[in-house]
Parts: sequence; C-alpha cells; structure tokens
Amino acid sequence: MSETLFINVEVIDGAAKPAFSGQVLVKGNRIAEVARDGAAIDAPEAHVVDGGGATLMPGMTDAHAHLSFLDAATLGDLTNLTPERLVLETAKNARKMLDHGFTSMFSGSSARDNTDIAIRDAINAGDIPGPRLLAATRQMTVSGGFGDIGKEDAYSLVLNGPEEFRNASREAARRGVDIFKIVPSAPGSGKDVLAEDTAMTDAEVAAVCEVAHQRNRRVAAHARSAEAVKMCVGNGVQMIYHATLADEEAKDMLEARKDSVFVAPAMGLPYGRLKEGESYGVSTDDYTRARAEKEIETVSVNMAELKSRGVRVLPGGDYGFKWNPHGRNARDLFMFVDLFGFSPLEAIRAATAHGGELMGMRGELGLVAKGAFADLLLVDGDPVKDIQILQDRDRFLAIMKNGDFHKPLTANRTQAQVAAE
Repeated sequence: MSETLFINVEVIDGAAKPAFSGQVLVKGNRIAEVARDGAAIDAPEAHVVDGGGATLMPGMTDAHAHLSFLDAATLGDLTNLTPERLVLETAKNARKMLDHGFTSMFSGSSARDNTDIAIRDAINAGDIPGPRLLAATRQMTVSGGFGDIGKEDAYSLVLNGPEEFRNASREAARRGVDIFKIVPSAPGSGKDVLAEDTAMTDAEVAAVCEVAHQRNRRVAAHARSAEAVKMCVGNGVQMIYHATLADEEAKDMLEARKDSVFVAPAMGLPYGRLKEGESYGVSTDDYTRARAEKEIETVSVNMAELKSRGVRVLPGGDYGFKWNPHGRNARDLFMFVDLFGFSPLEAIRAATAHGGELMGMRGELGLVAKGAFADLLLVDGDPVKDIQILQDRDRFLAIMKNGDFHKPLTANRTQAQVAAE
C-alpha cells in the first residue's frame, strides 16, 4: 500500500475550524493520520511532500455541474455536436475541473441522455482523468416550460403528466443515472423582471420522487418560484437549484428539512453576464442587465438568511456557457463571501465538507480527517486571507484524488531519506 506524508503544511480541515500547522499521512486512498501543533507522524517508508508552509485542504465539490455544456453561447448550441464528439469534449472538461481543484461534481443535468454516464464510468475505470461524478439525466421539463426550445434533439426532455415523468425516470434508472433533474419553474410574463411561473404539477414532481425513492436515486430541481421550491421540498427533492423567490413559507420548509436538503443558488450565470459578459464577447441588453442585477440582490438576501437558519447552501454556478465558462467555478466561493456573508472558512466548508455530504459520503469526503478519502489540494497561499486564489489553477501545487496524485509536487522522498540528509 502506497503512503504519502505531507509535512510543513497549514491544514484547513473542511469543518470551518481555524487552520493549524500539521502533518497528514495518506495510506492507499484514505487519510490514515493527522498530526497538529508540532507533533510528528512516524512513517519511514512514506513518500514525503514538503509543503513549505502551503495550505493543505480538501478537494472541492461543484454542486451544480454541467460537464457536457461546452461553454455554449445559447441553449440551442448545447447539442450542436455529434454524440461522439460531445463525449470527447466533455472528457476535456472533466480533466479541466480536476486541474482546477474540483475533485467531485454533482451533475445539474447532461446535454444528452448518456453523456454523463459515459464520462462517469470512464473516470471510475481510470480511462480518463476527472472528478468523482454523480451522473444526471437531461433536464426533464414540460411543454412550454423552461428548456422546451422546440428542438427535437435538445438538452431538455419534454414530458407531460405524471405517467410520462414516471416512465422517463424508470428508463433513466435502467440506464444507470444517479440524479433525476426536473424543471418545475419557468420564466413568467409579469412586469417583474424576476417573474416566475410554476410549470410542473405536484403530481409530476411526486412521480419522479417516487421512482427516485424506489431506486435509490437523487432528484435535483430548477426551482425559482416560491411555489416550485415548496412543491419540491414537500415531495422530498434533495437538491434545490436557485430558490430565487423563496418566500417565508418556503424558507421555513427548507429549514425544517435542513438535514436532508441542499440549496445551490447558481449565481455564476447572472454574475458572469453582468460583470464579465462583454469580456467574452456577449452583449447584455437592458432587460437582461436588470434581471441579473435584481437576481443577484434577491438571491444574496435569501442565501444569507438560509445560511443563518442552518440550511446547507453550496457553490455550483451553472458553468458551461460562453460568459460563464468551465474553469471559473471557484468564483462561487468568492461570491459566497462577497455577497452572502459567508466567512472564507464557511465558504470552503460549503465546497468541501458539505459537498461530501451532497455526494452521499458524509464524514468520508471533503475533510482532512482520519478515515476520510484522500482528495486533497496543496495550495500556494492562504485562501482564508484571500479566497480568490482558489480561482487560479497555478496556485495548486499538488492535487490528489482518491490517494493518487493528479498533479504531483516535484519533490518526492521517503521519510527515511529525509532523516538521512
């Protein structure tokens, strides 16, 4: 069994506790021992990684990933490539996300039915590098709902009535997905730029959740309207995306189920459009600008309140569009601090320990702790002092996933060799 010993590191353990100077021993794919405050670990055969005072922290989780969205300019562009080419390009994104410190990804939907599955299985087989991945369906919407773009080979599957949703979920379970993605809300036609309709019925949402419960799958929902949030929480949806217009009743319901539900506001899209769109050659009209500004303002207030209520709010910003490309994902942690009132350590916990819980590996993933899986980042600098350094892939001196180095530090000696010098 291979052994790696990290020495001379400042450890952020993922639990929002203050960092400490320490050593961390990895055996196989697990963390075997953690020492702090000057204590030393005796592991003479371990390969030593001297961090030189760098930060050792858990790998991050993106809670709203779209690996098969290839930085498209429009929703219609998401399936322009052949299925074969889409898989190849998605594999490139999987590697890119691991390069950027994301060792786990919870999919928010796949551009085509089997793309996520193919990538997940190739990663698990060791055929391609990439994060741990929970694979999703195409998003399931209704006629006239969000994602129904009038295109047969689209990124959304259009269904109507509980039986169609139930059958589609059963078919997806047979193919081997981990997550059913549904779209219960859709942009409304009111005067308010954030107006939202609730497009799916309670019976349709319940049908998907029934299959998920029977087949041990998760359900994730694009839910912006208050009614959609309440419908989803009431039926046992585990991941609520956006929650833009959650009212007091919806927040009360989320708080009541805070041990089994997660929220990912997905602020990357409006923030990227408003702040950086033009740098990517994307123009923004007055309506889009007003909607983005109000969404950022509204969601910031709601997420700060949900955090204060103990609801797990996770980063995951709908990356995969031209103005919100893959590789910018850690910007979400900056937004959590800058907009939602998280401390840097709380933002890191959201992306690590809480991410591990979302992946179904509570206490085993997203932590620097004895017994946890060795998904680790060695960071040049202190993200508690500057959370934005996590956006720079060059600041990752080493990246380890499941006990194996995706990016090794050059120096690699055994403890016995170090002692002999």
